Amino acid sequence: MSIRILIVDDEEPVRRLLKKELGRKGFHTDTAANGEKAYAKLVGSSFDIILLDIVMPAMDGMSMLKKLKNDPAAPAIIVLTGKATVDTAVSAMKAGAYDYLTKPYKLDELSIVINRAYEQKKLSLENQLLKKELARRESPDDFVGVSLKFREILSLIDKIAPTDSTVLVSGESGTGKELVAHSIWRKSRRSNKSFIALNCSTLSENLMESELFGHEKGAFTHALKVKNGLVETADGGILFLDEIAEIPISLQAKLLRFLDSGEFRRVGGNKSLKADVRIIAATNKSLHDEMVREKFREDLFYRLNVINIEIPPLRERKEDIKPLAQYFIGHYGRKISKTVTALDNGAEEVLMNYDWPGNVRELENVIERAVILCESDVITGDDLAMSGNASHPGSYELRRLKDVERDYILTVLKETGGNQTQASKLLGVDRKTLYLKLKKYGLTQ
Repeated sequence: MSIRILIVDDEEPVRRLLKKELGRKGFHTDTAANGEKAYAKLVGSSFDIILLDIVMPAMDGMSMLKKLKNDPAAPAIIVLTGKATVDTAVSAMKAGAYDYLTKPYKLDELSIVINRAYEQKKLSLENQLLKKELARRESPDDFVGVSLKFREILSLIDKIAPTDSTVLVSGESGTGKELVAHSIWRKSRRSNKSFIALNCSTLSENLMESELFGHEKGAFTHALKVKNGLVETADGGILFLDEIAEIPISLQAKLLRFLDSGEFRRVGGNKSLKADVRIIAATNKSLHDEMVREKFREDLFYRLNVINIEIPPLRERKEDIKPLAQYFIGHYGRKISKTVTALDNGAEEVLMNYDWPGNVRELENVIERAVILCESDVITGDDLAMSGNASHPGSYELRRLKDVERDYILTVLKETGGNQTQASKLLGVDRKTLYLKLKKYGLTQ
């Protein structure tokens, strides 16, 4: 992708010369005669670097620097001026300039500084994404299991990870769809780039479009600056779209266009941008049913479903319960610095006879609670707490899934004394999702 540069100088010959010479070196350039005109161009276009003169009419360079200083989306700024003093240089750097060159300067030197500024800005963005991802991913992400179905999924992941094909992961809530996506990312050629996840059920239509594709300044109320969307910040990496069935039908056409061409437009913009992103989508609903209900586009389904990975519920792969439980015991034992080593026979029997409507996520929450509450280094059946505890095989098939979910939420709320923050953590969802579930089931006051 060509580095995009905005040249801001009140001298027309300087603008013309820089535009011509930098264009020869492969940079994409535009020009502005002062800070005001430059700022107007920043609203309507996207730039990586600003080459900024200090002394100009209207809005001068220092005023523009101060205006952009606290904008994280602002391009890197290189100050170019013939009015060089130590004080000016110090002021420019304090105001947020990346570097400072005095006229006359060598074009090769300027090219080096431009490339360094671009790389530093890109690294800064990647560090921000990494911090967000580390903060978001508090739960363990190792993929554990021994069953035949589990091993078949691992084999399929190994085959498809090196490709750039779109993947659709399907399975009940809590089966580990994001872990599958994360495993594909770790084994892919994109593992040195970002893995970004978006839950499509947590945002309104307008916010989701802005989150995916970004928005221009003034695109809507409170859009005070340009925002890069997730497809832009995930450039070169993987974007995981969870609960893809919830994406609004009007936004599906724009997602399809992006999948087909890599092109997108920010909300409120008319300029086509491009990004190289591999999409992995996940759903706990039947997209075929959603297509029949005209809630999901058929062409988008076939574009997403290039490769399908279906994760069976935990009740259909019970061989994985013990190794998963042992893994979670080790993880949470280390996390709270408590020596818990194993399950006794009674605890194993309880786990094996339970149907796990919440799947792996529920098992993780049950083991976390047991590690916290057990009074020895071995977890017993009495340390375990599930909805109804041990159940007969097939008992949950006689009840509607929403009833099981409602009862499970009530059980967790009871365990936490009604504390929704703790309950949402145990359930493995955010506070907003829990609130929406409570509202859905009429459990809010």
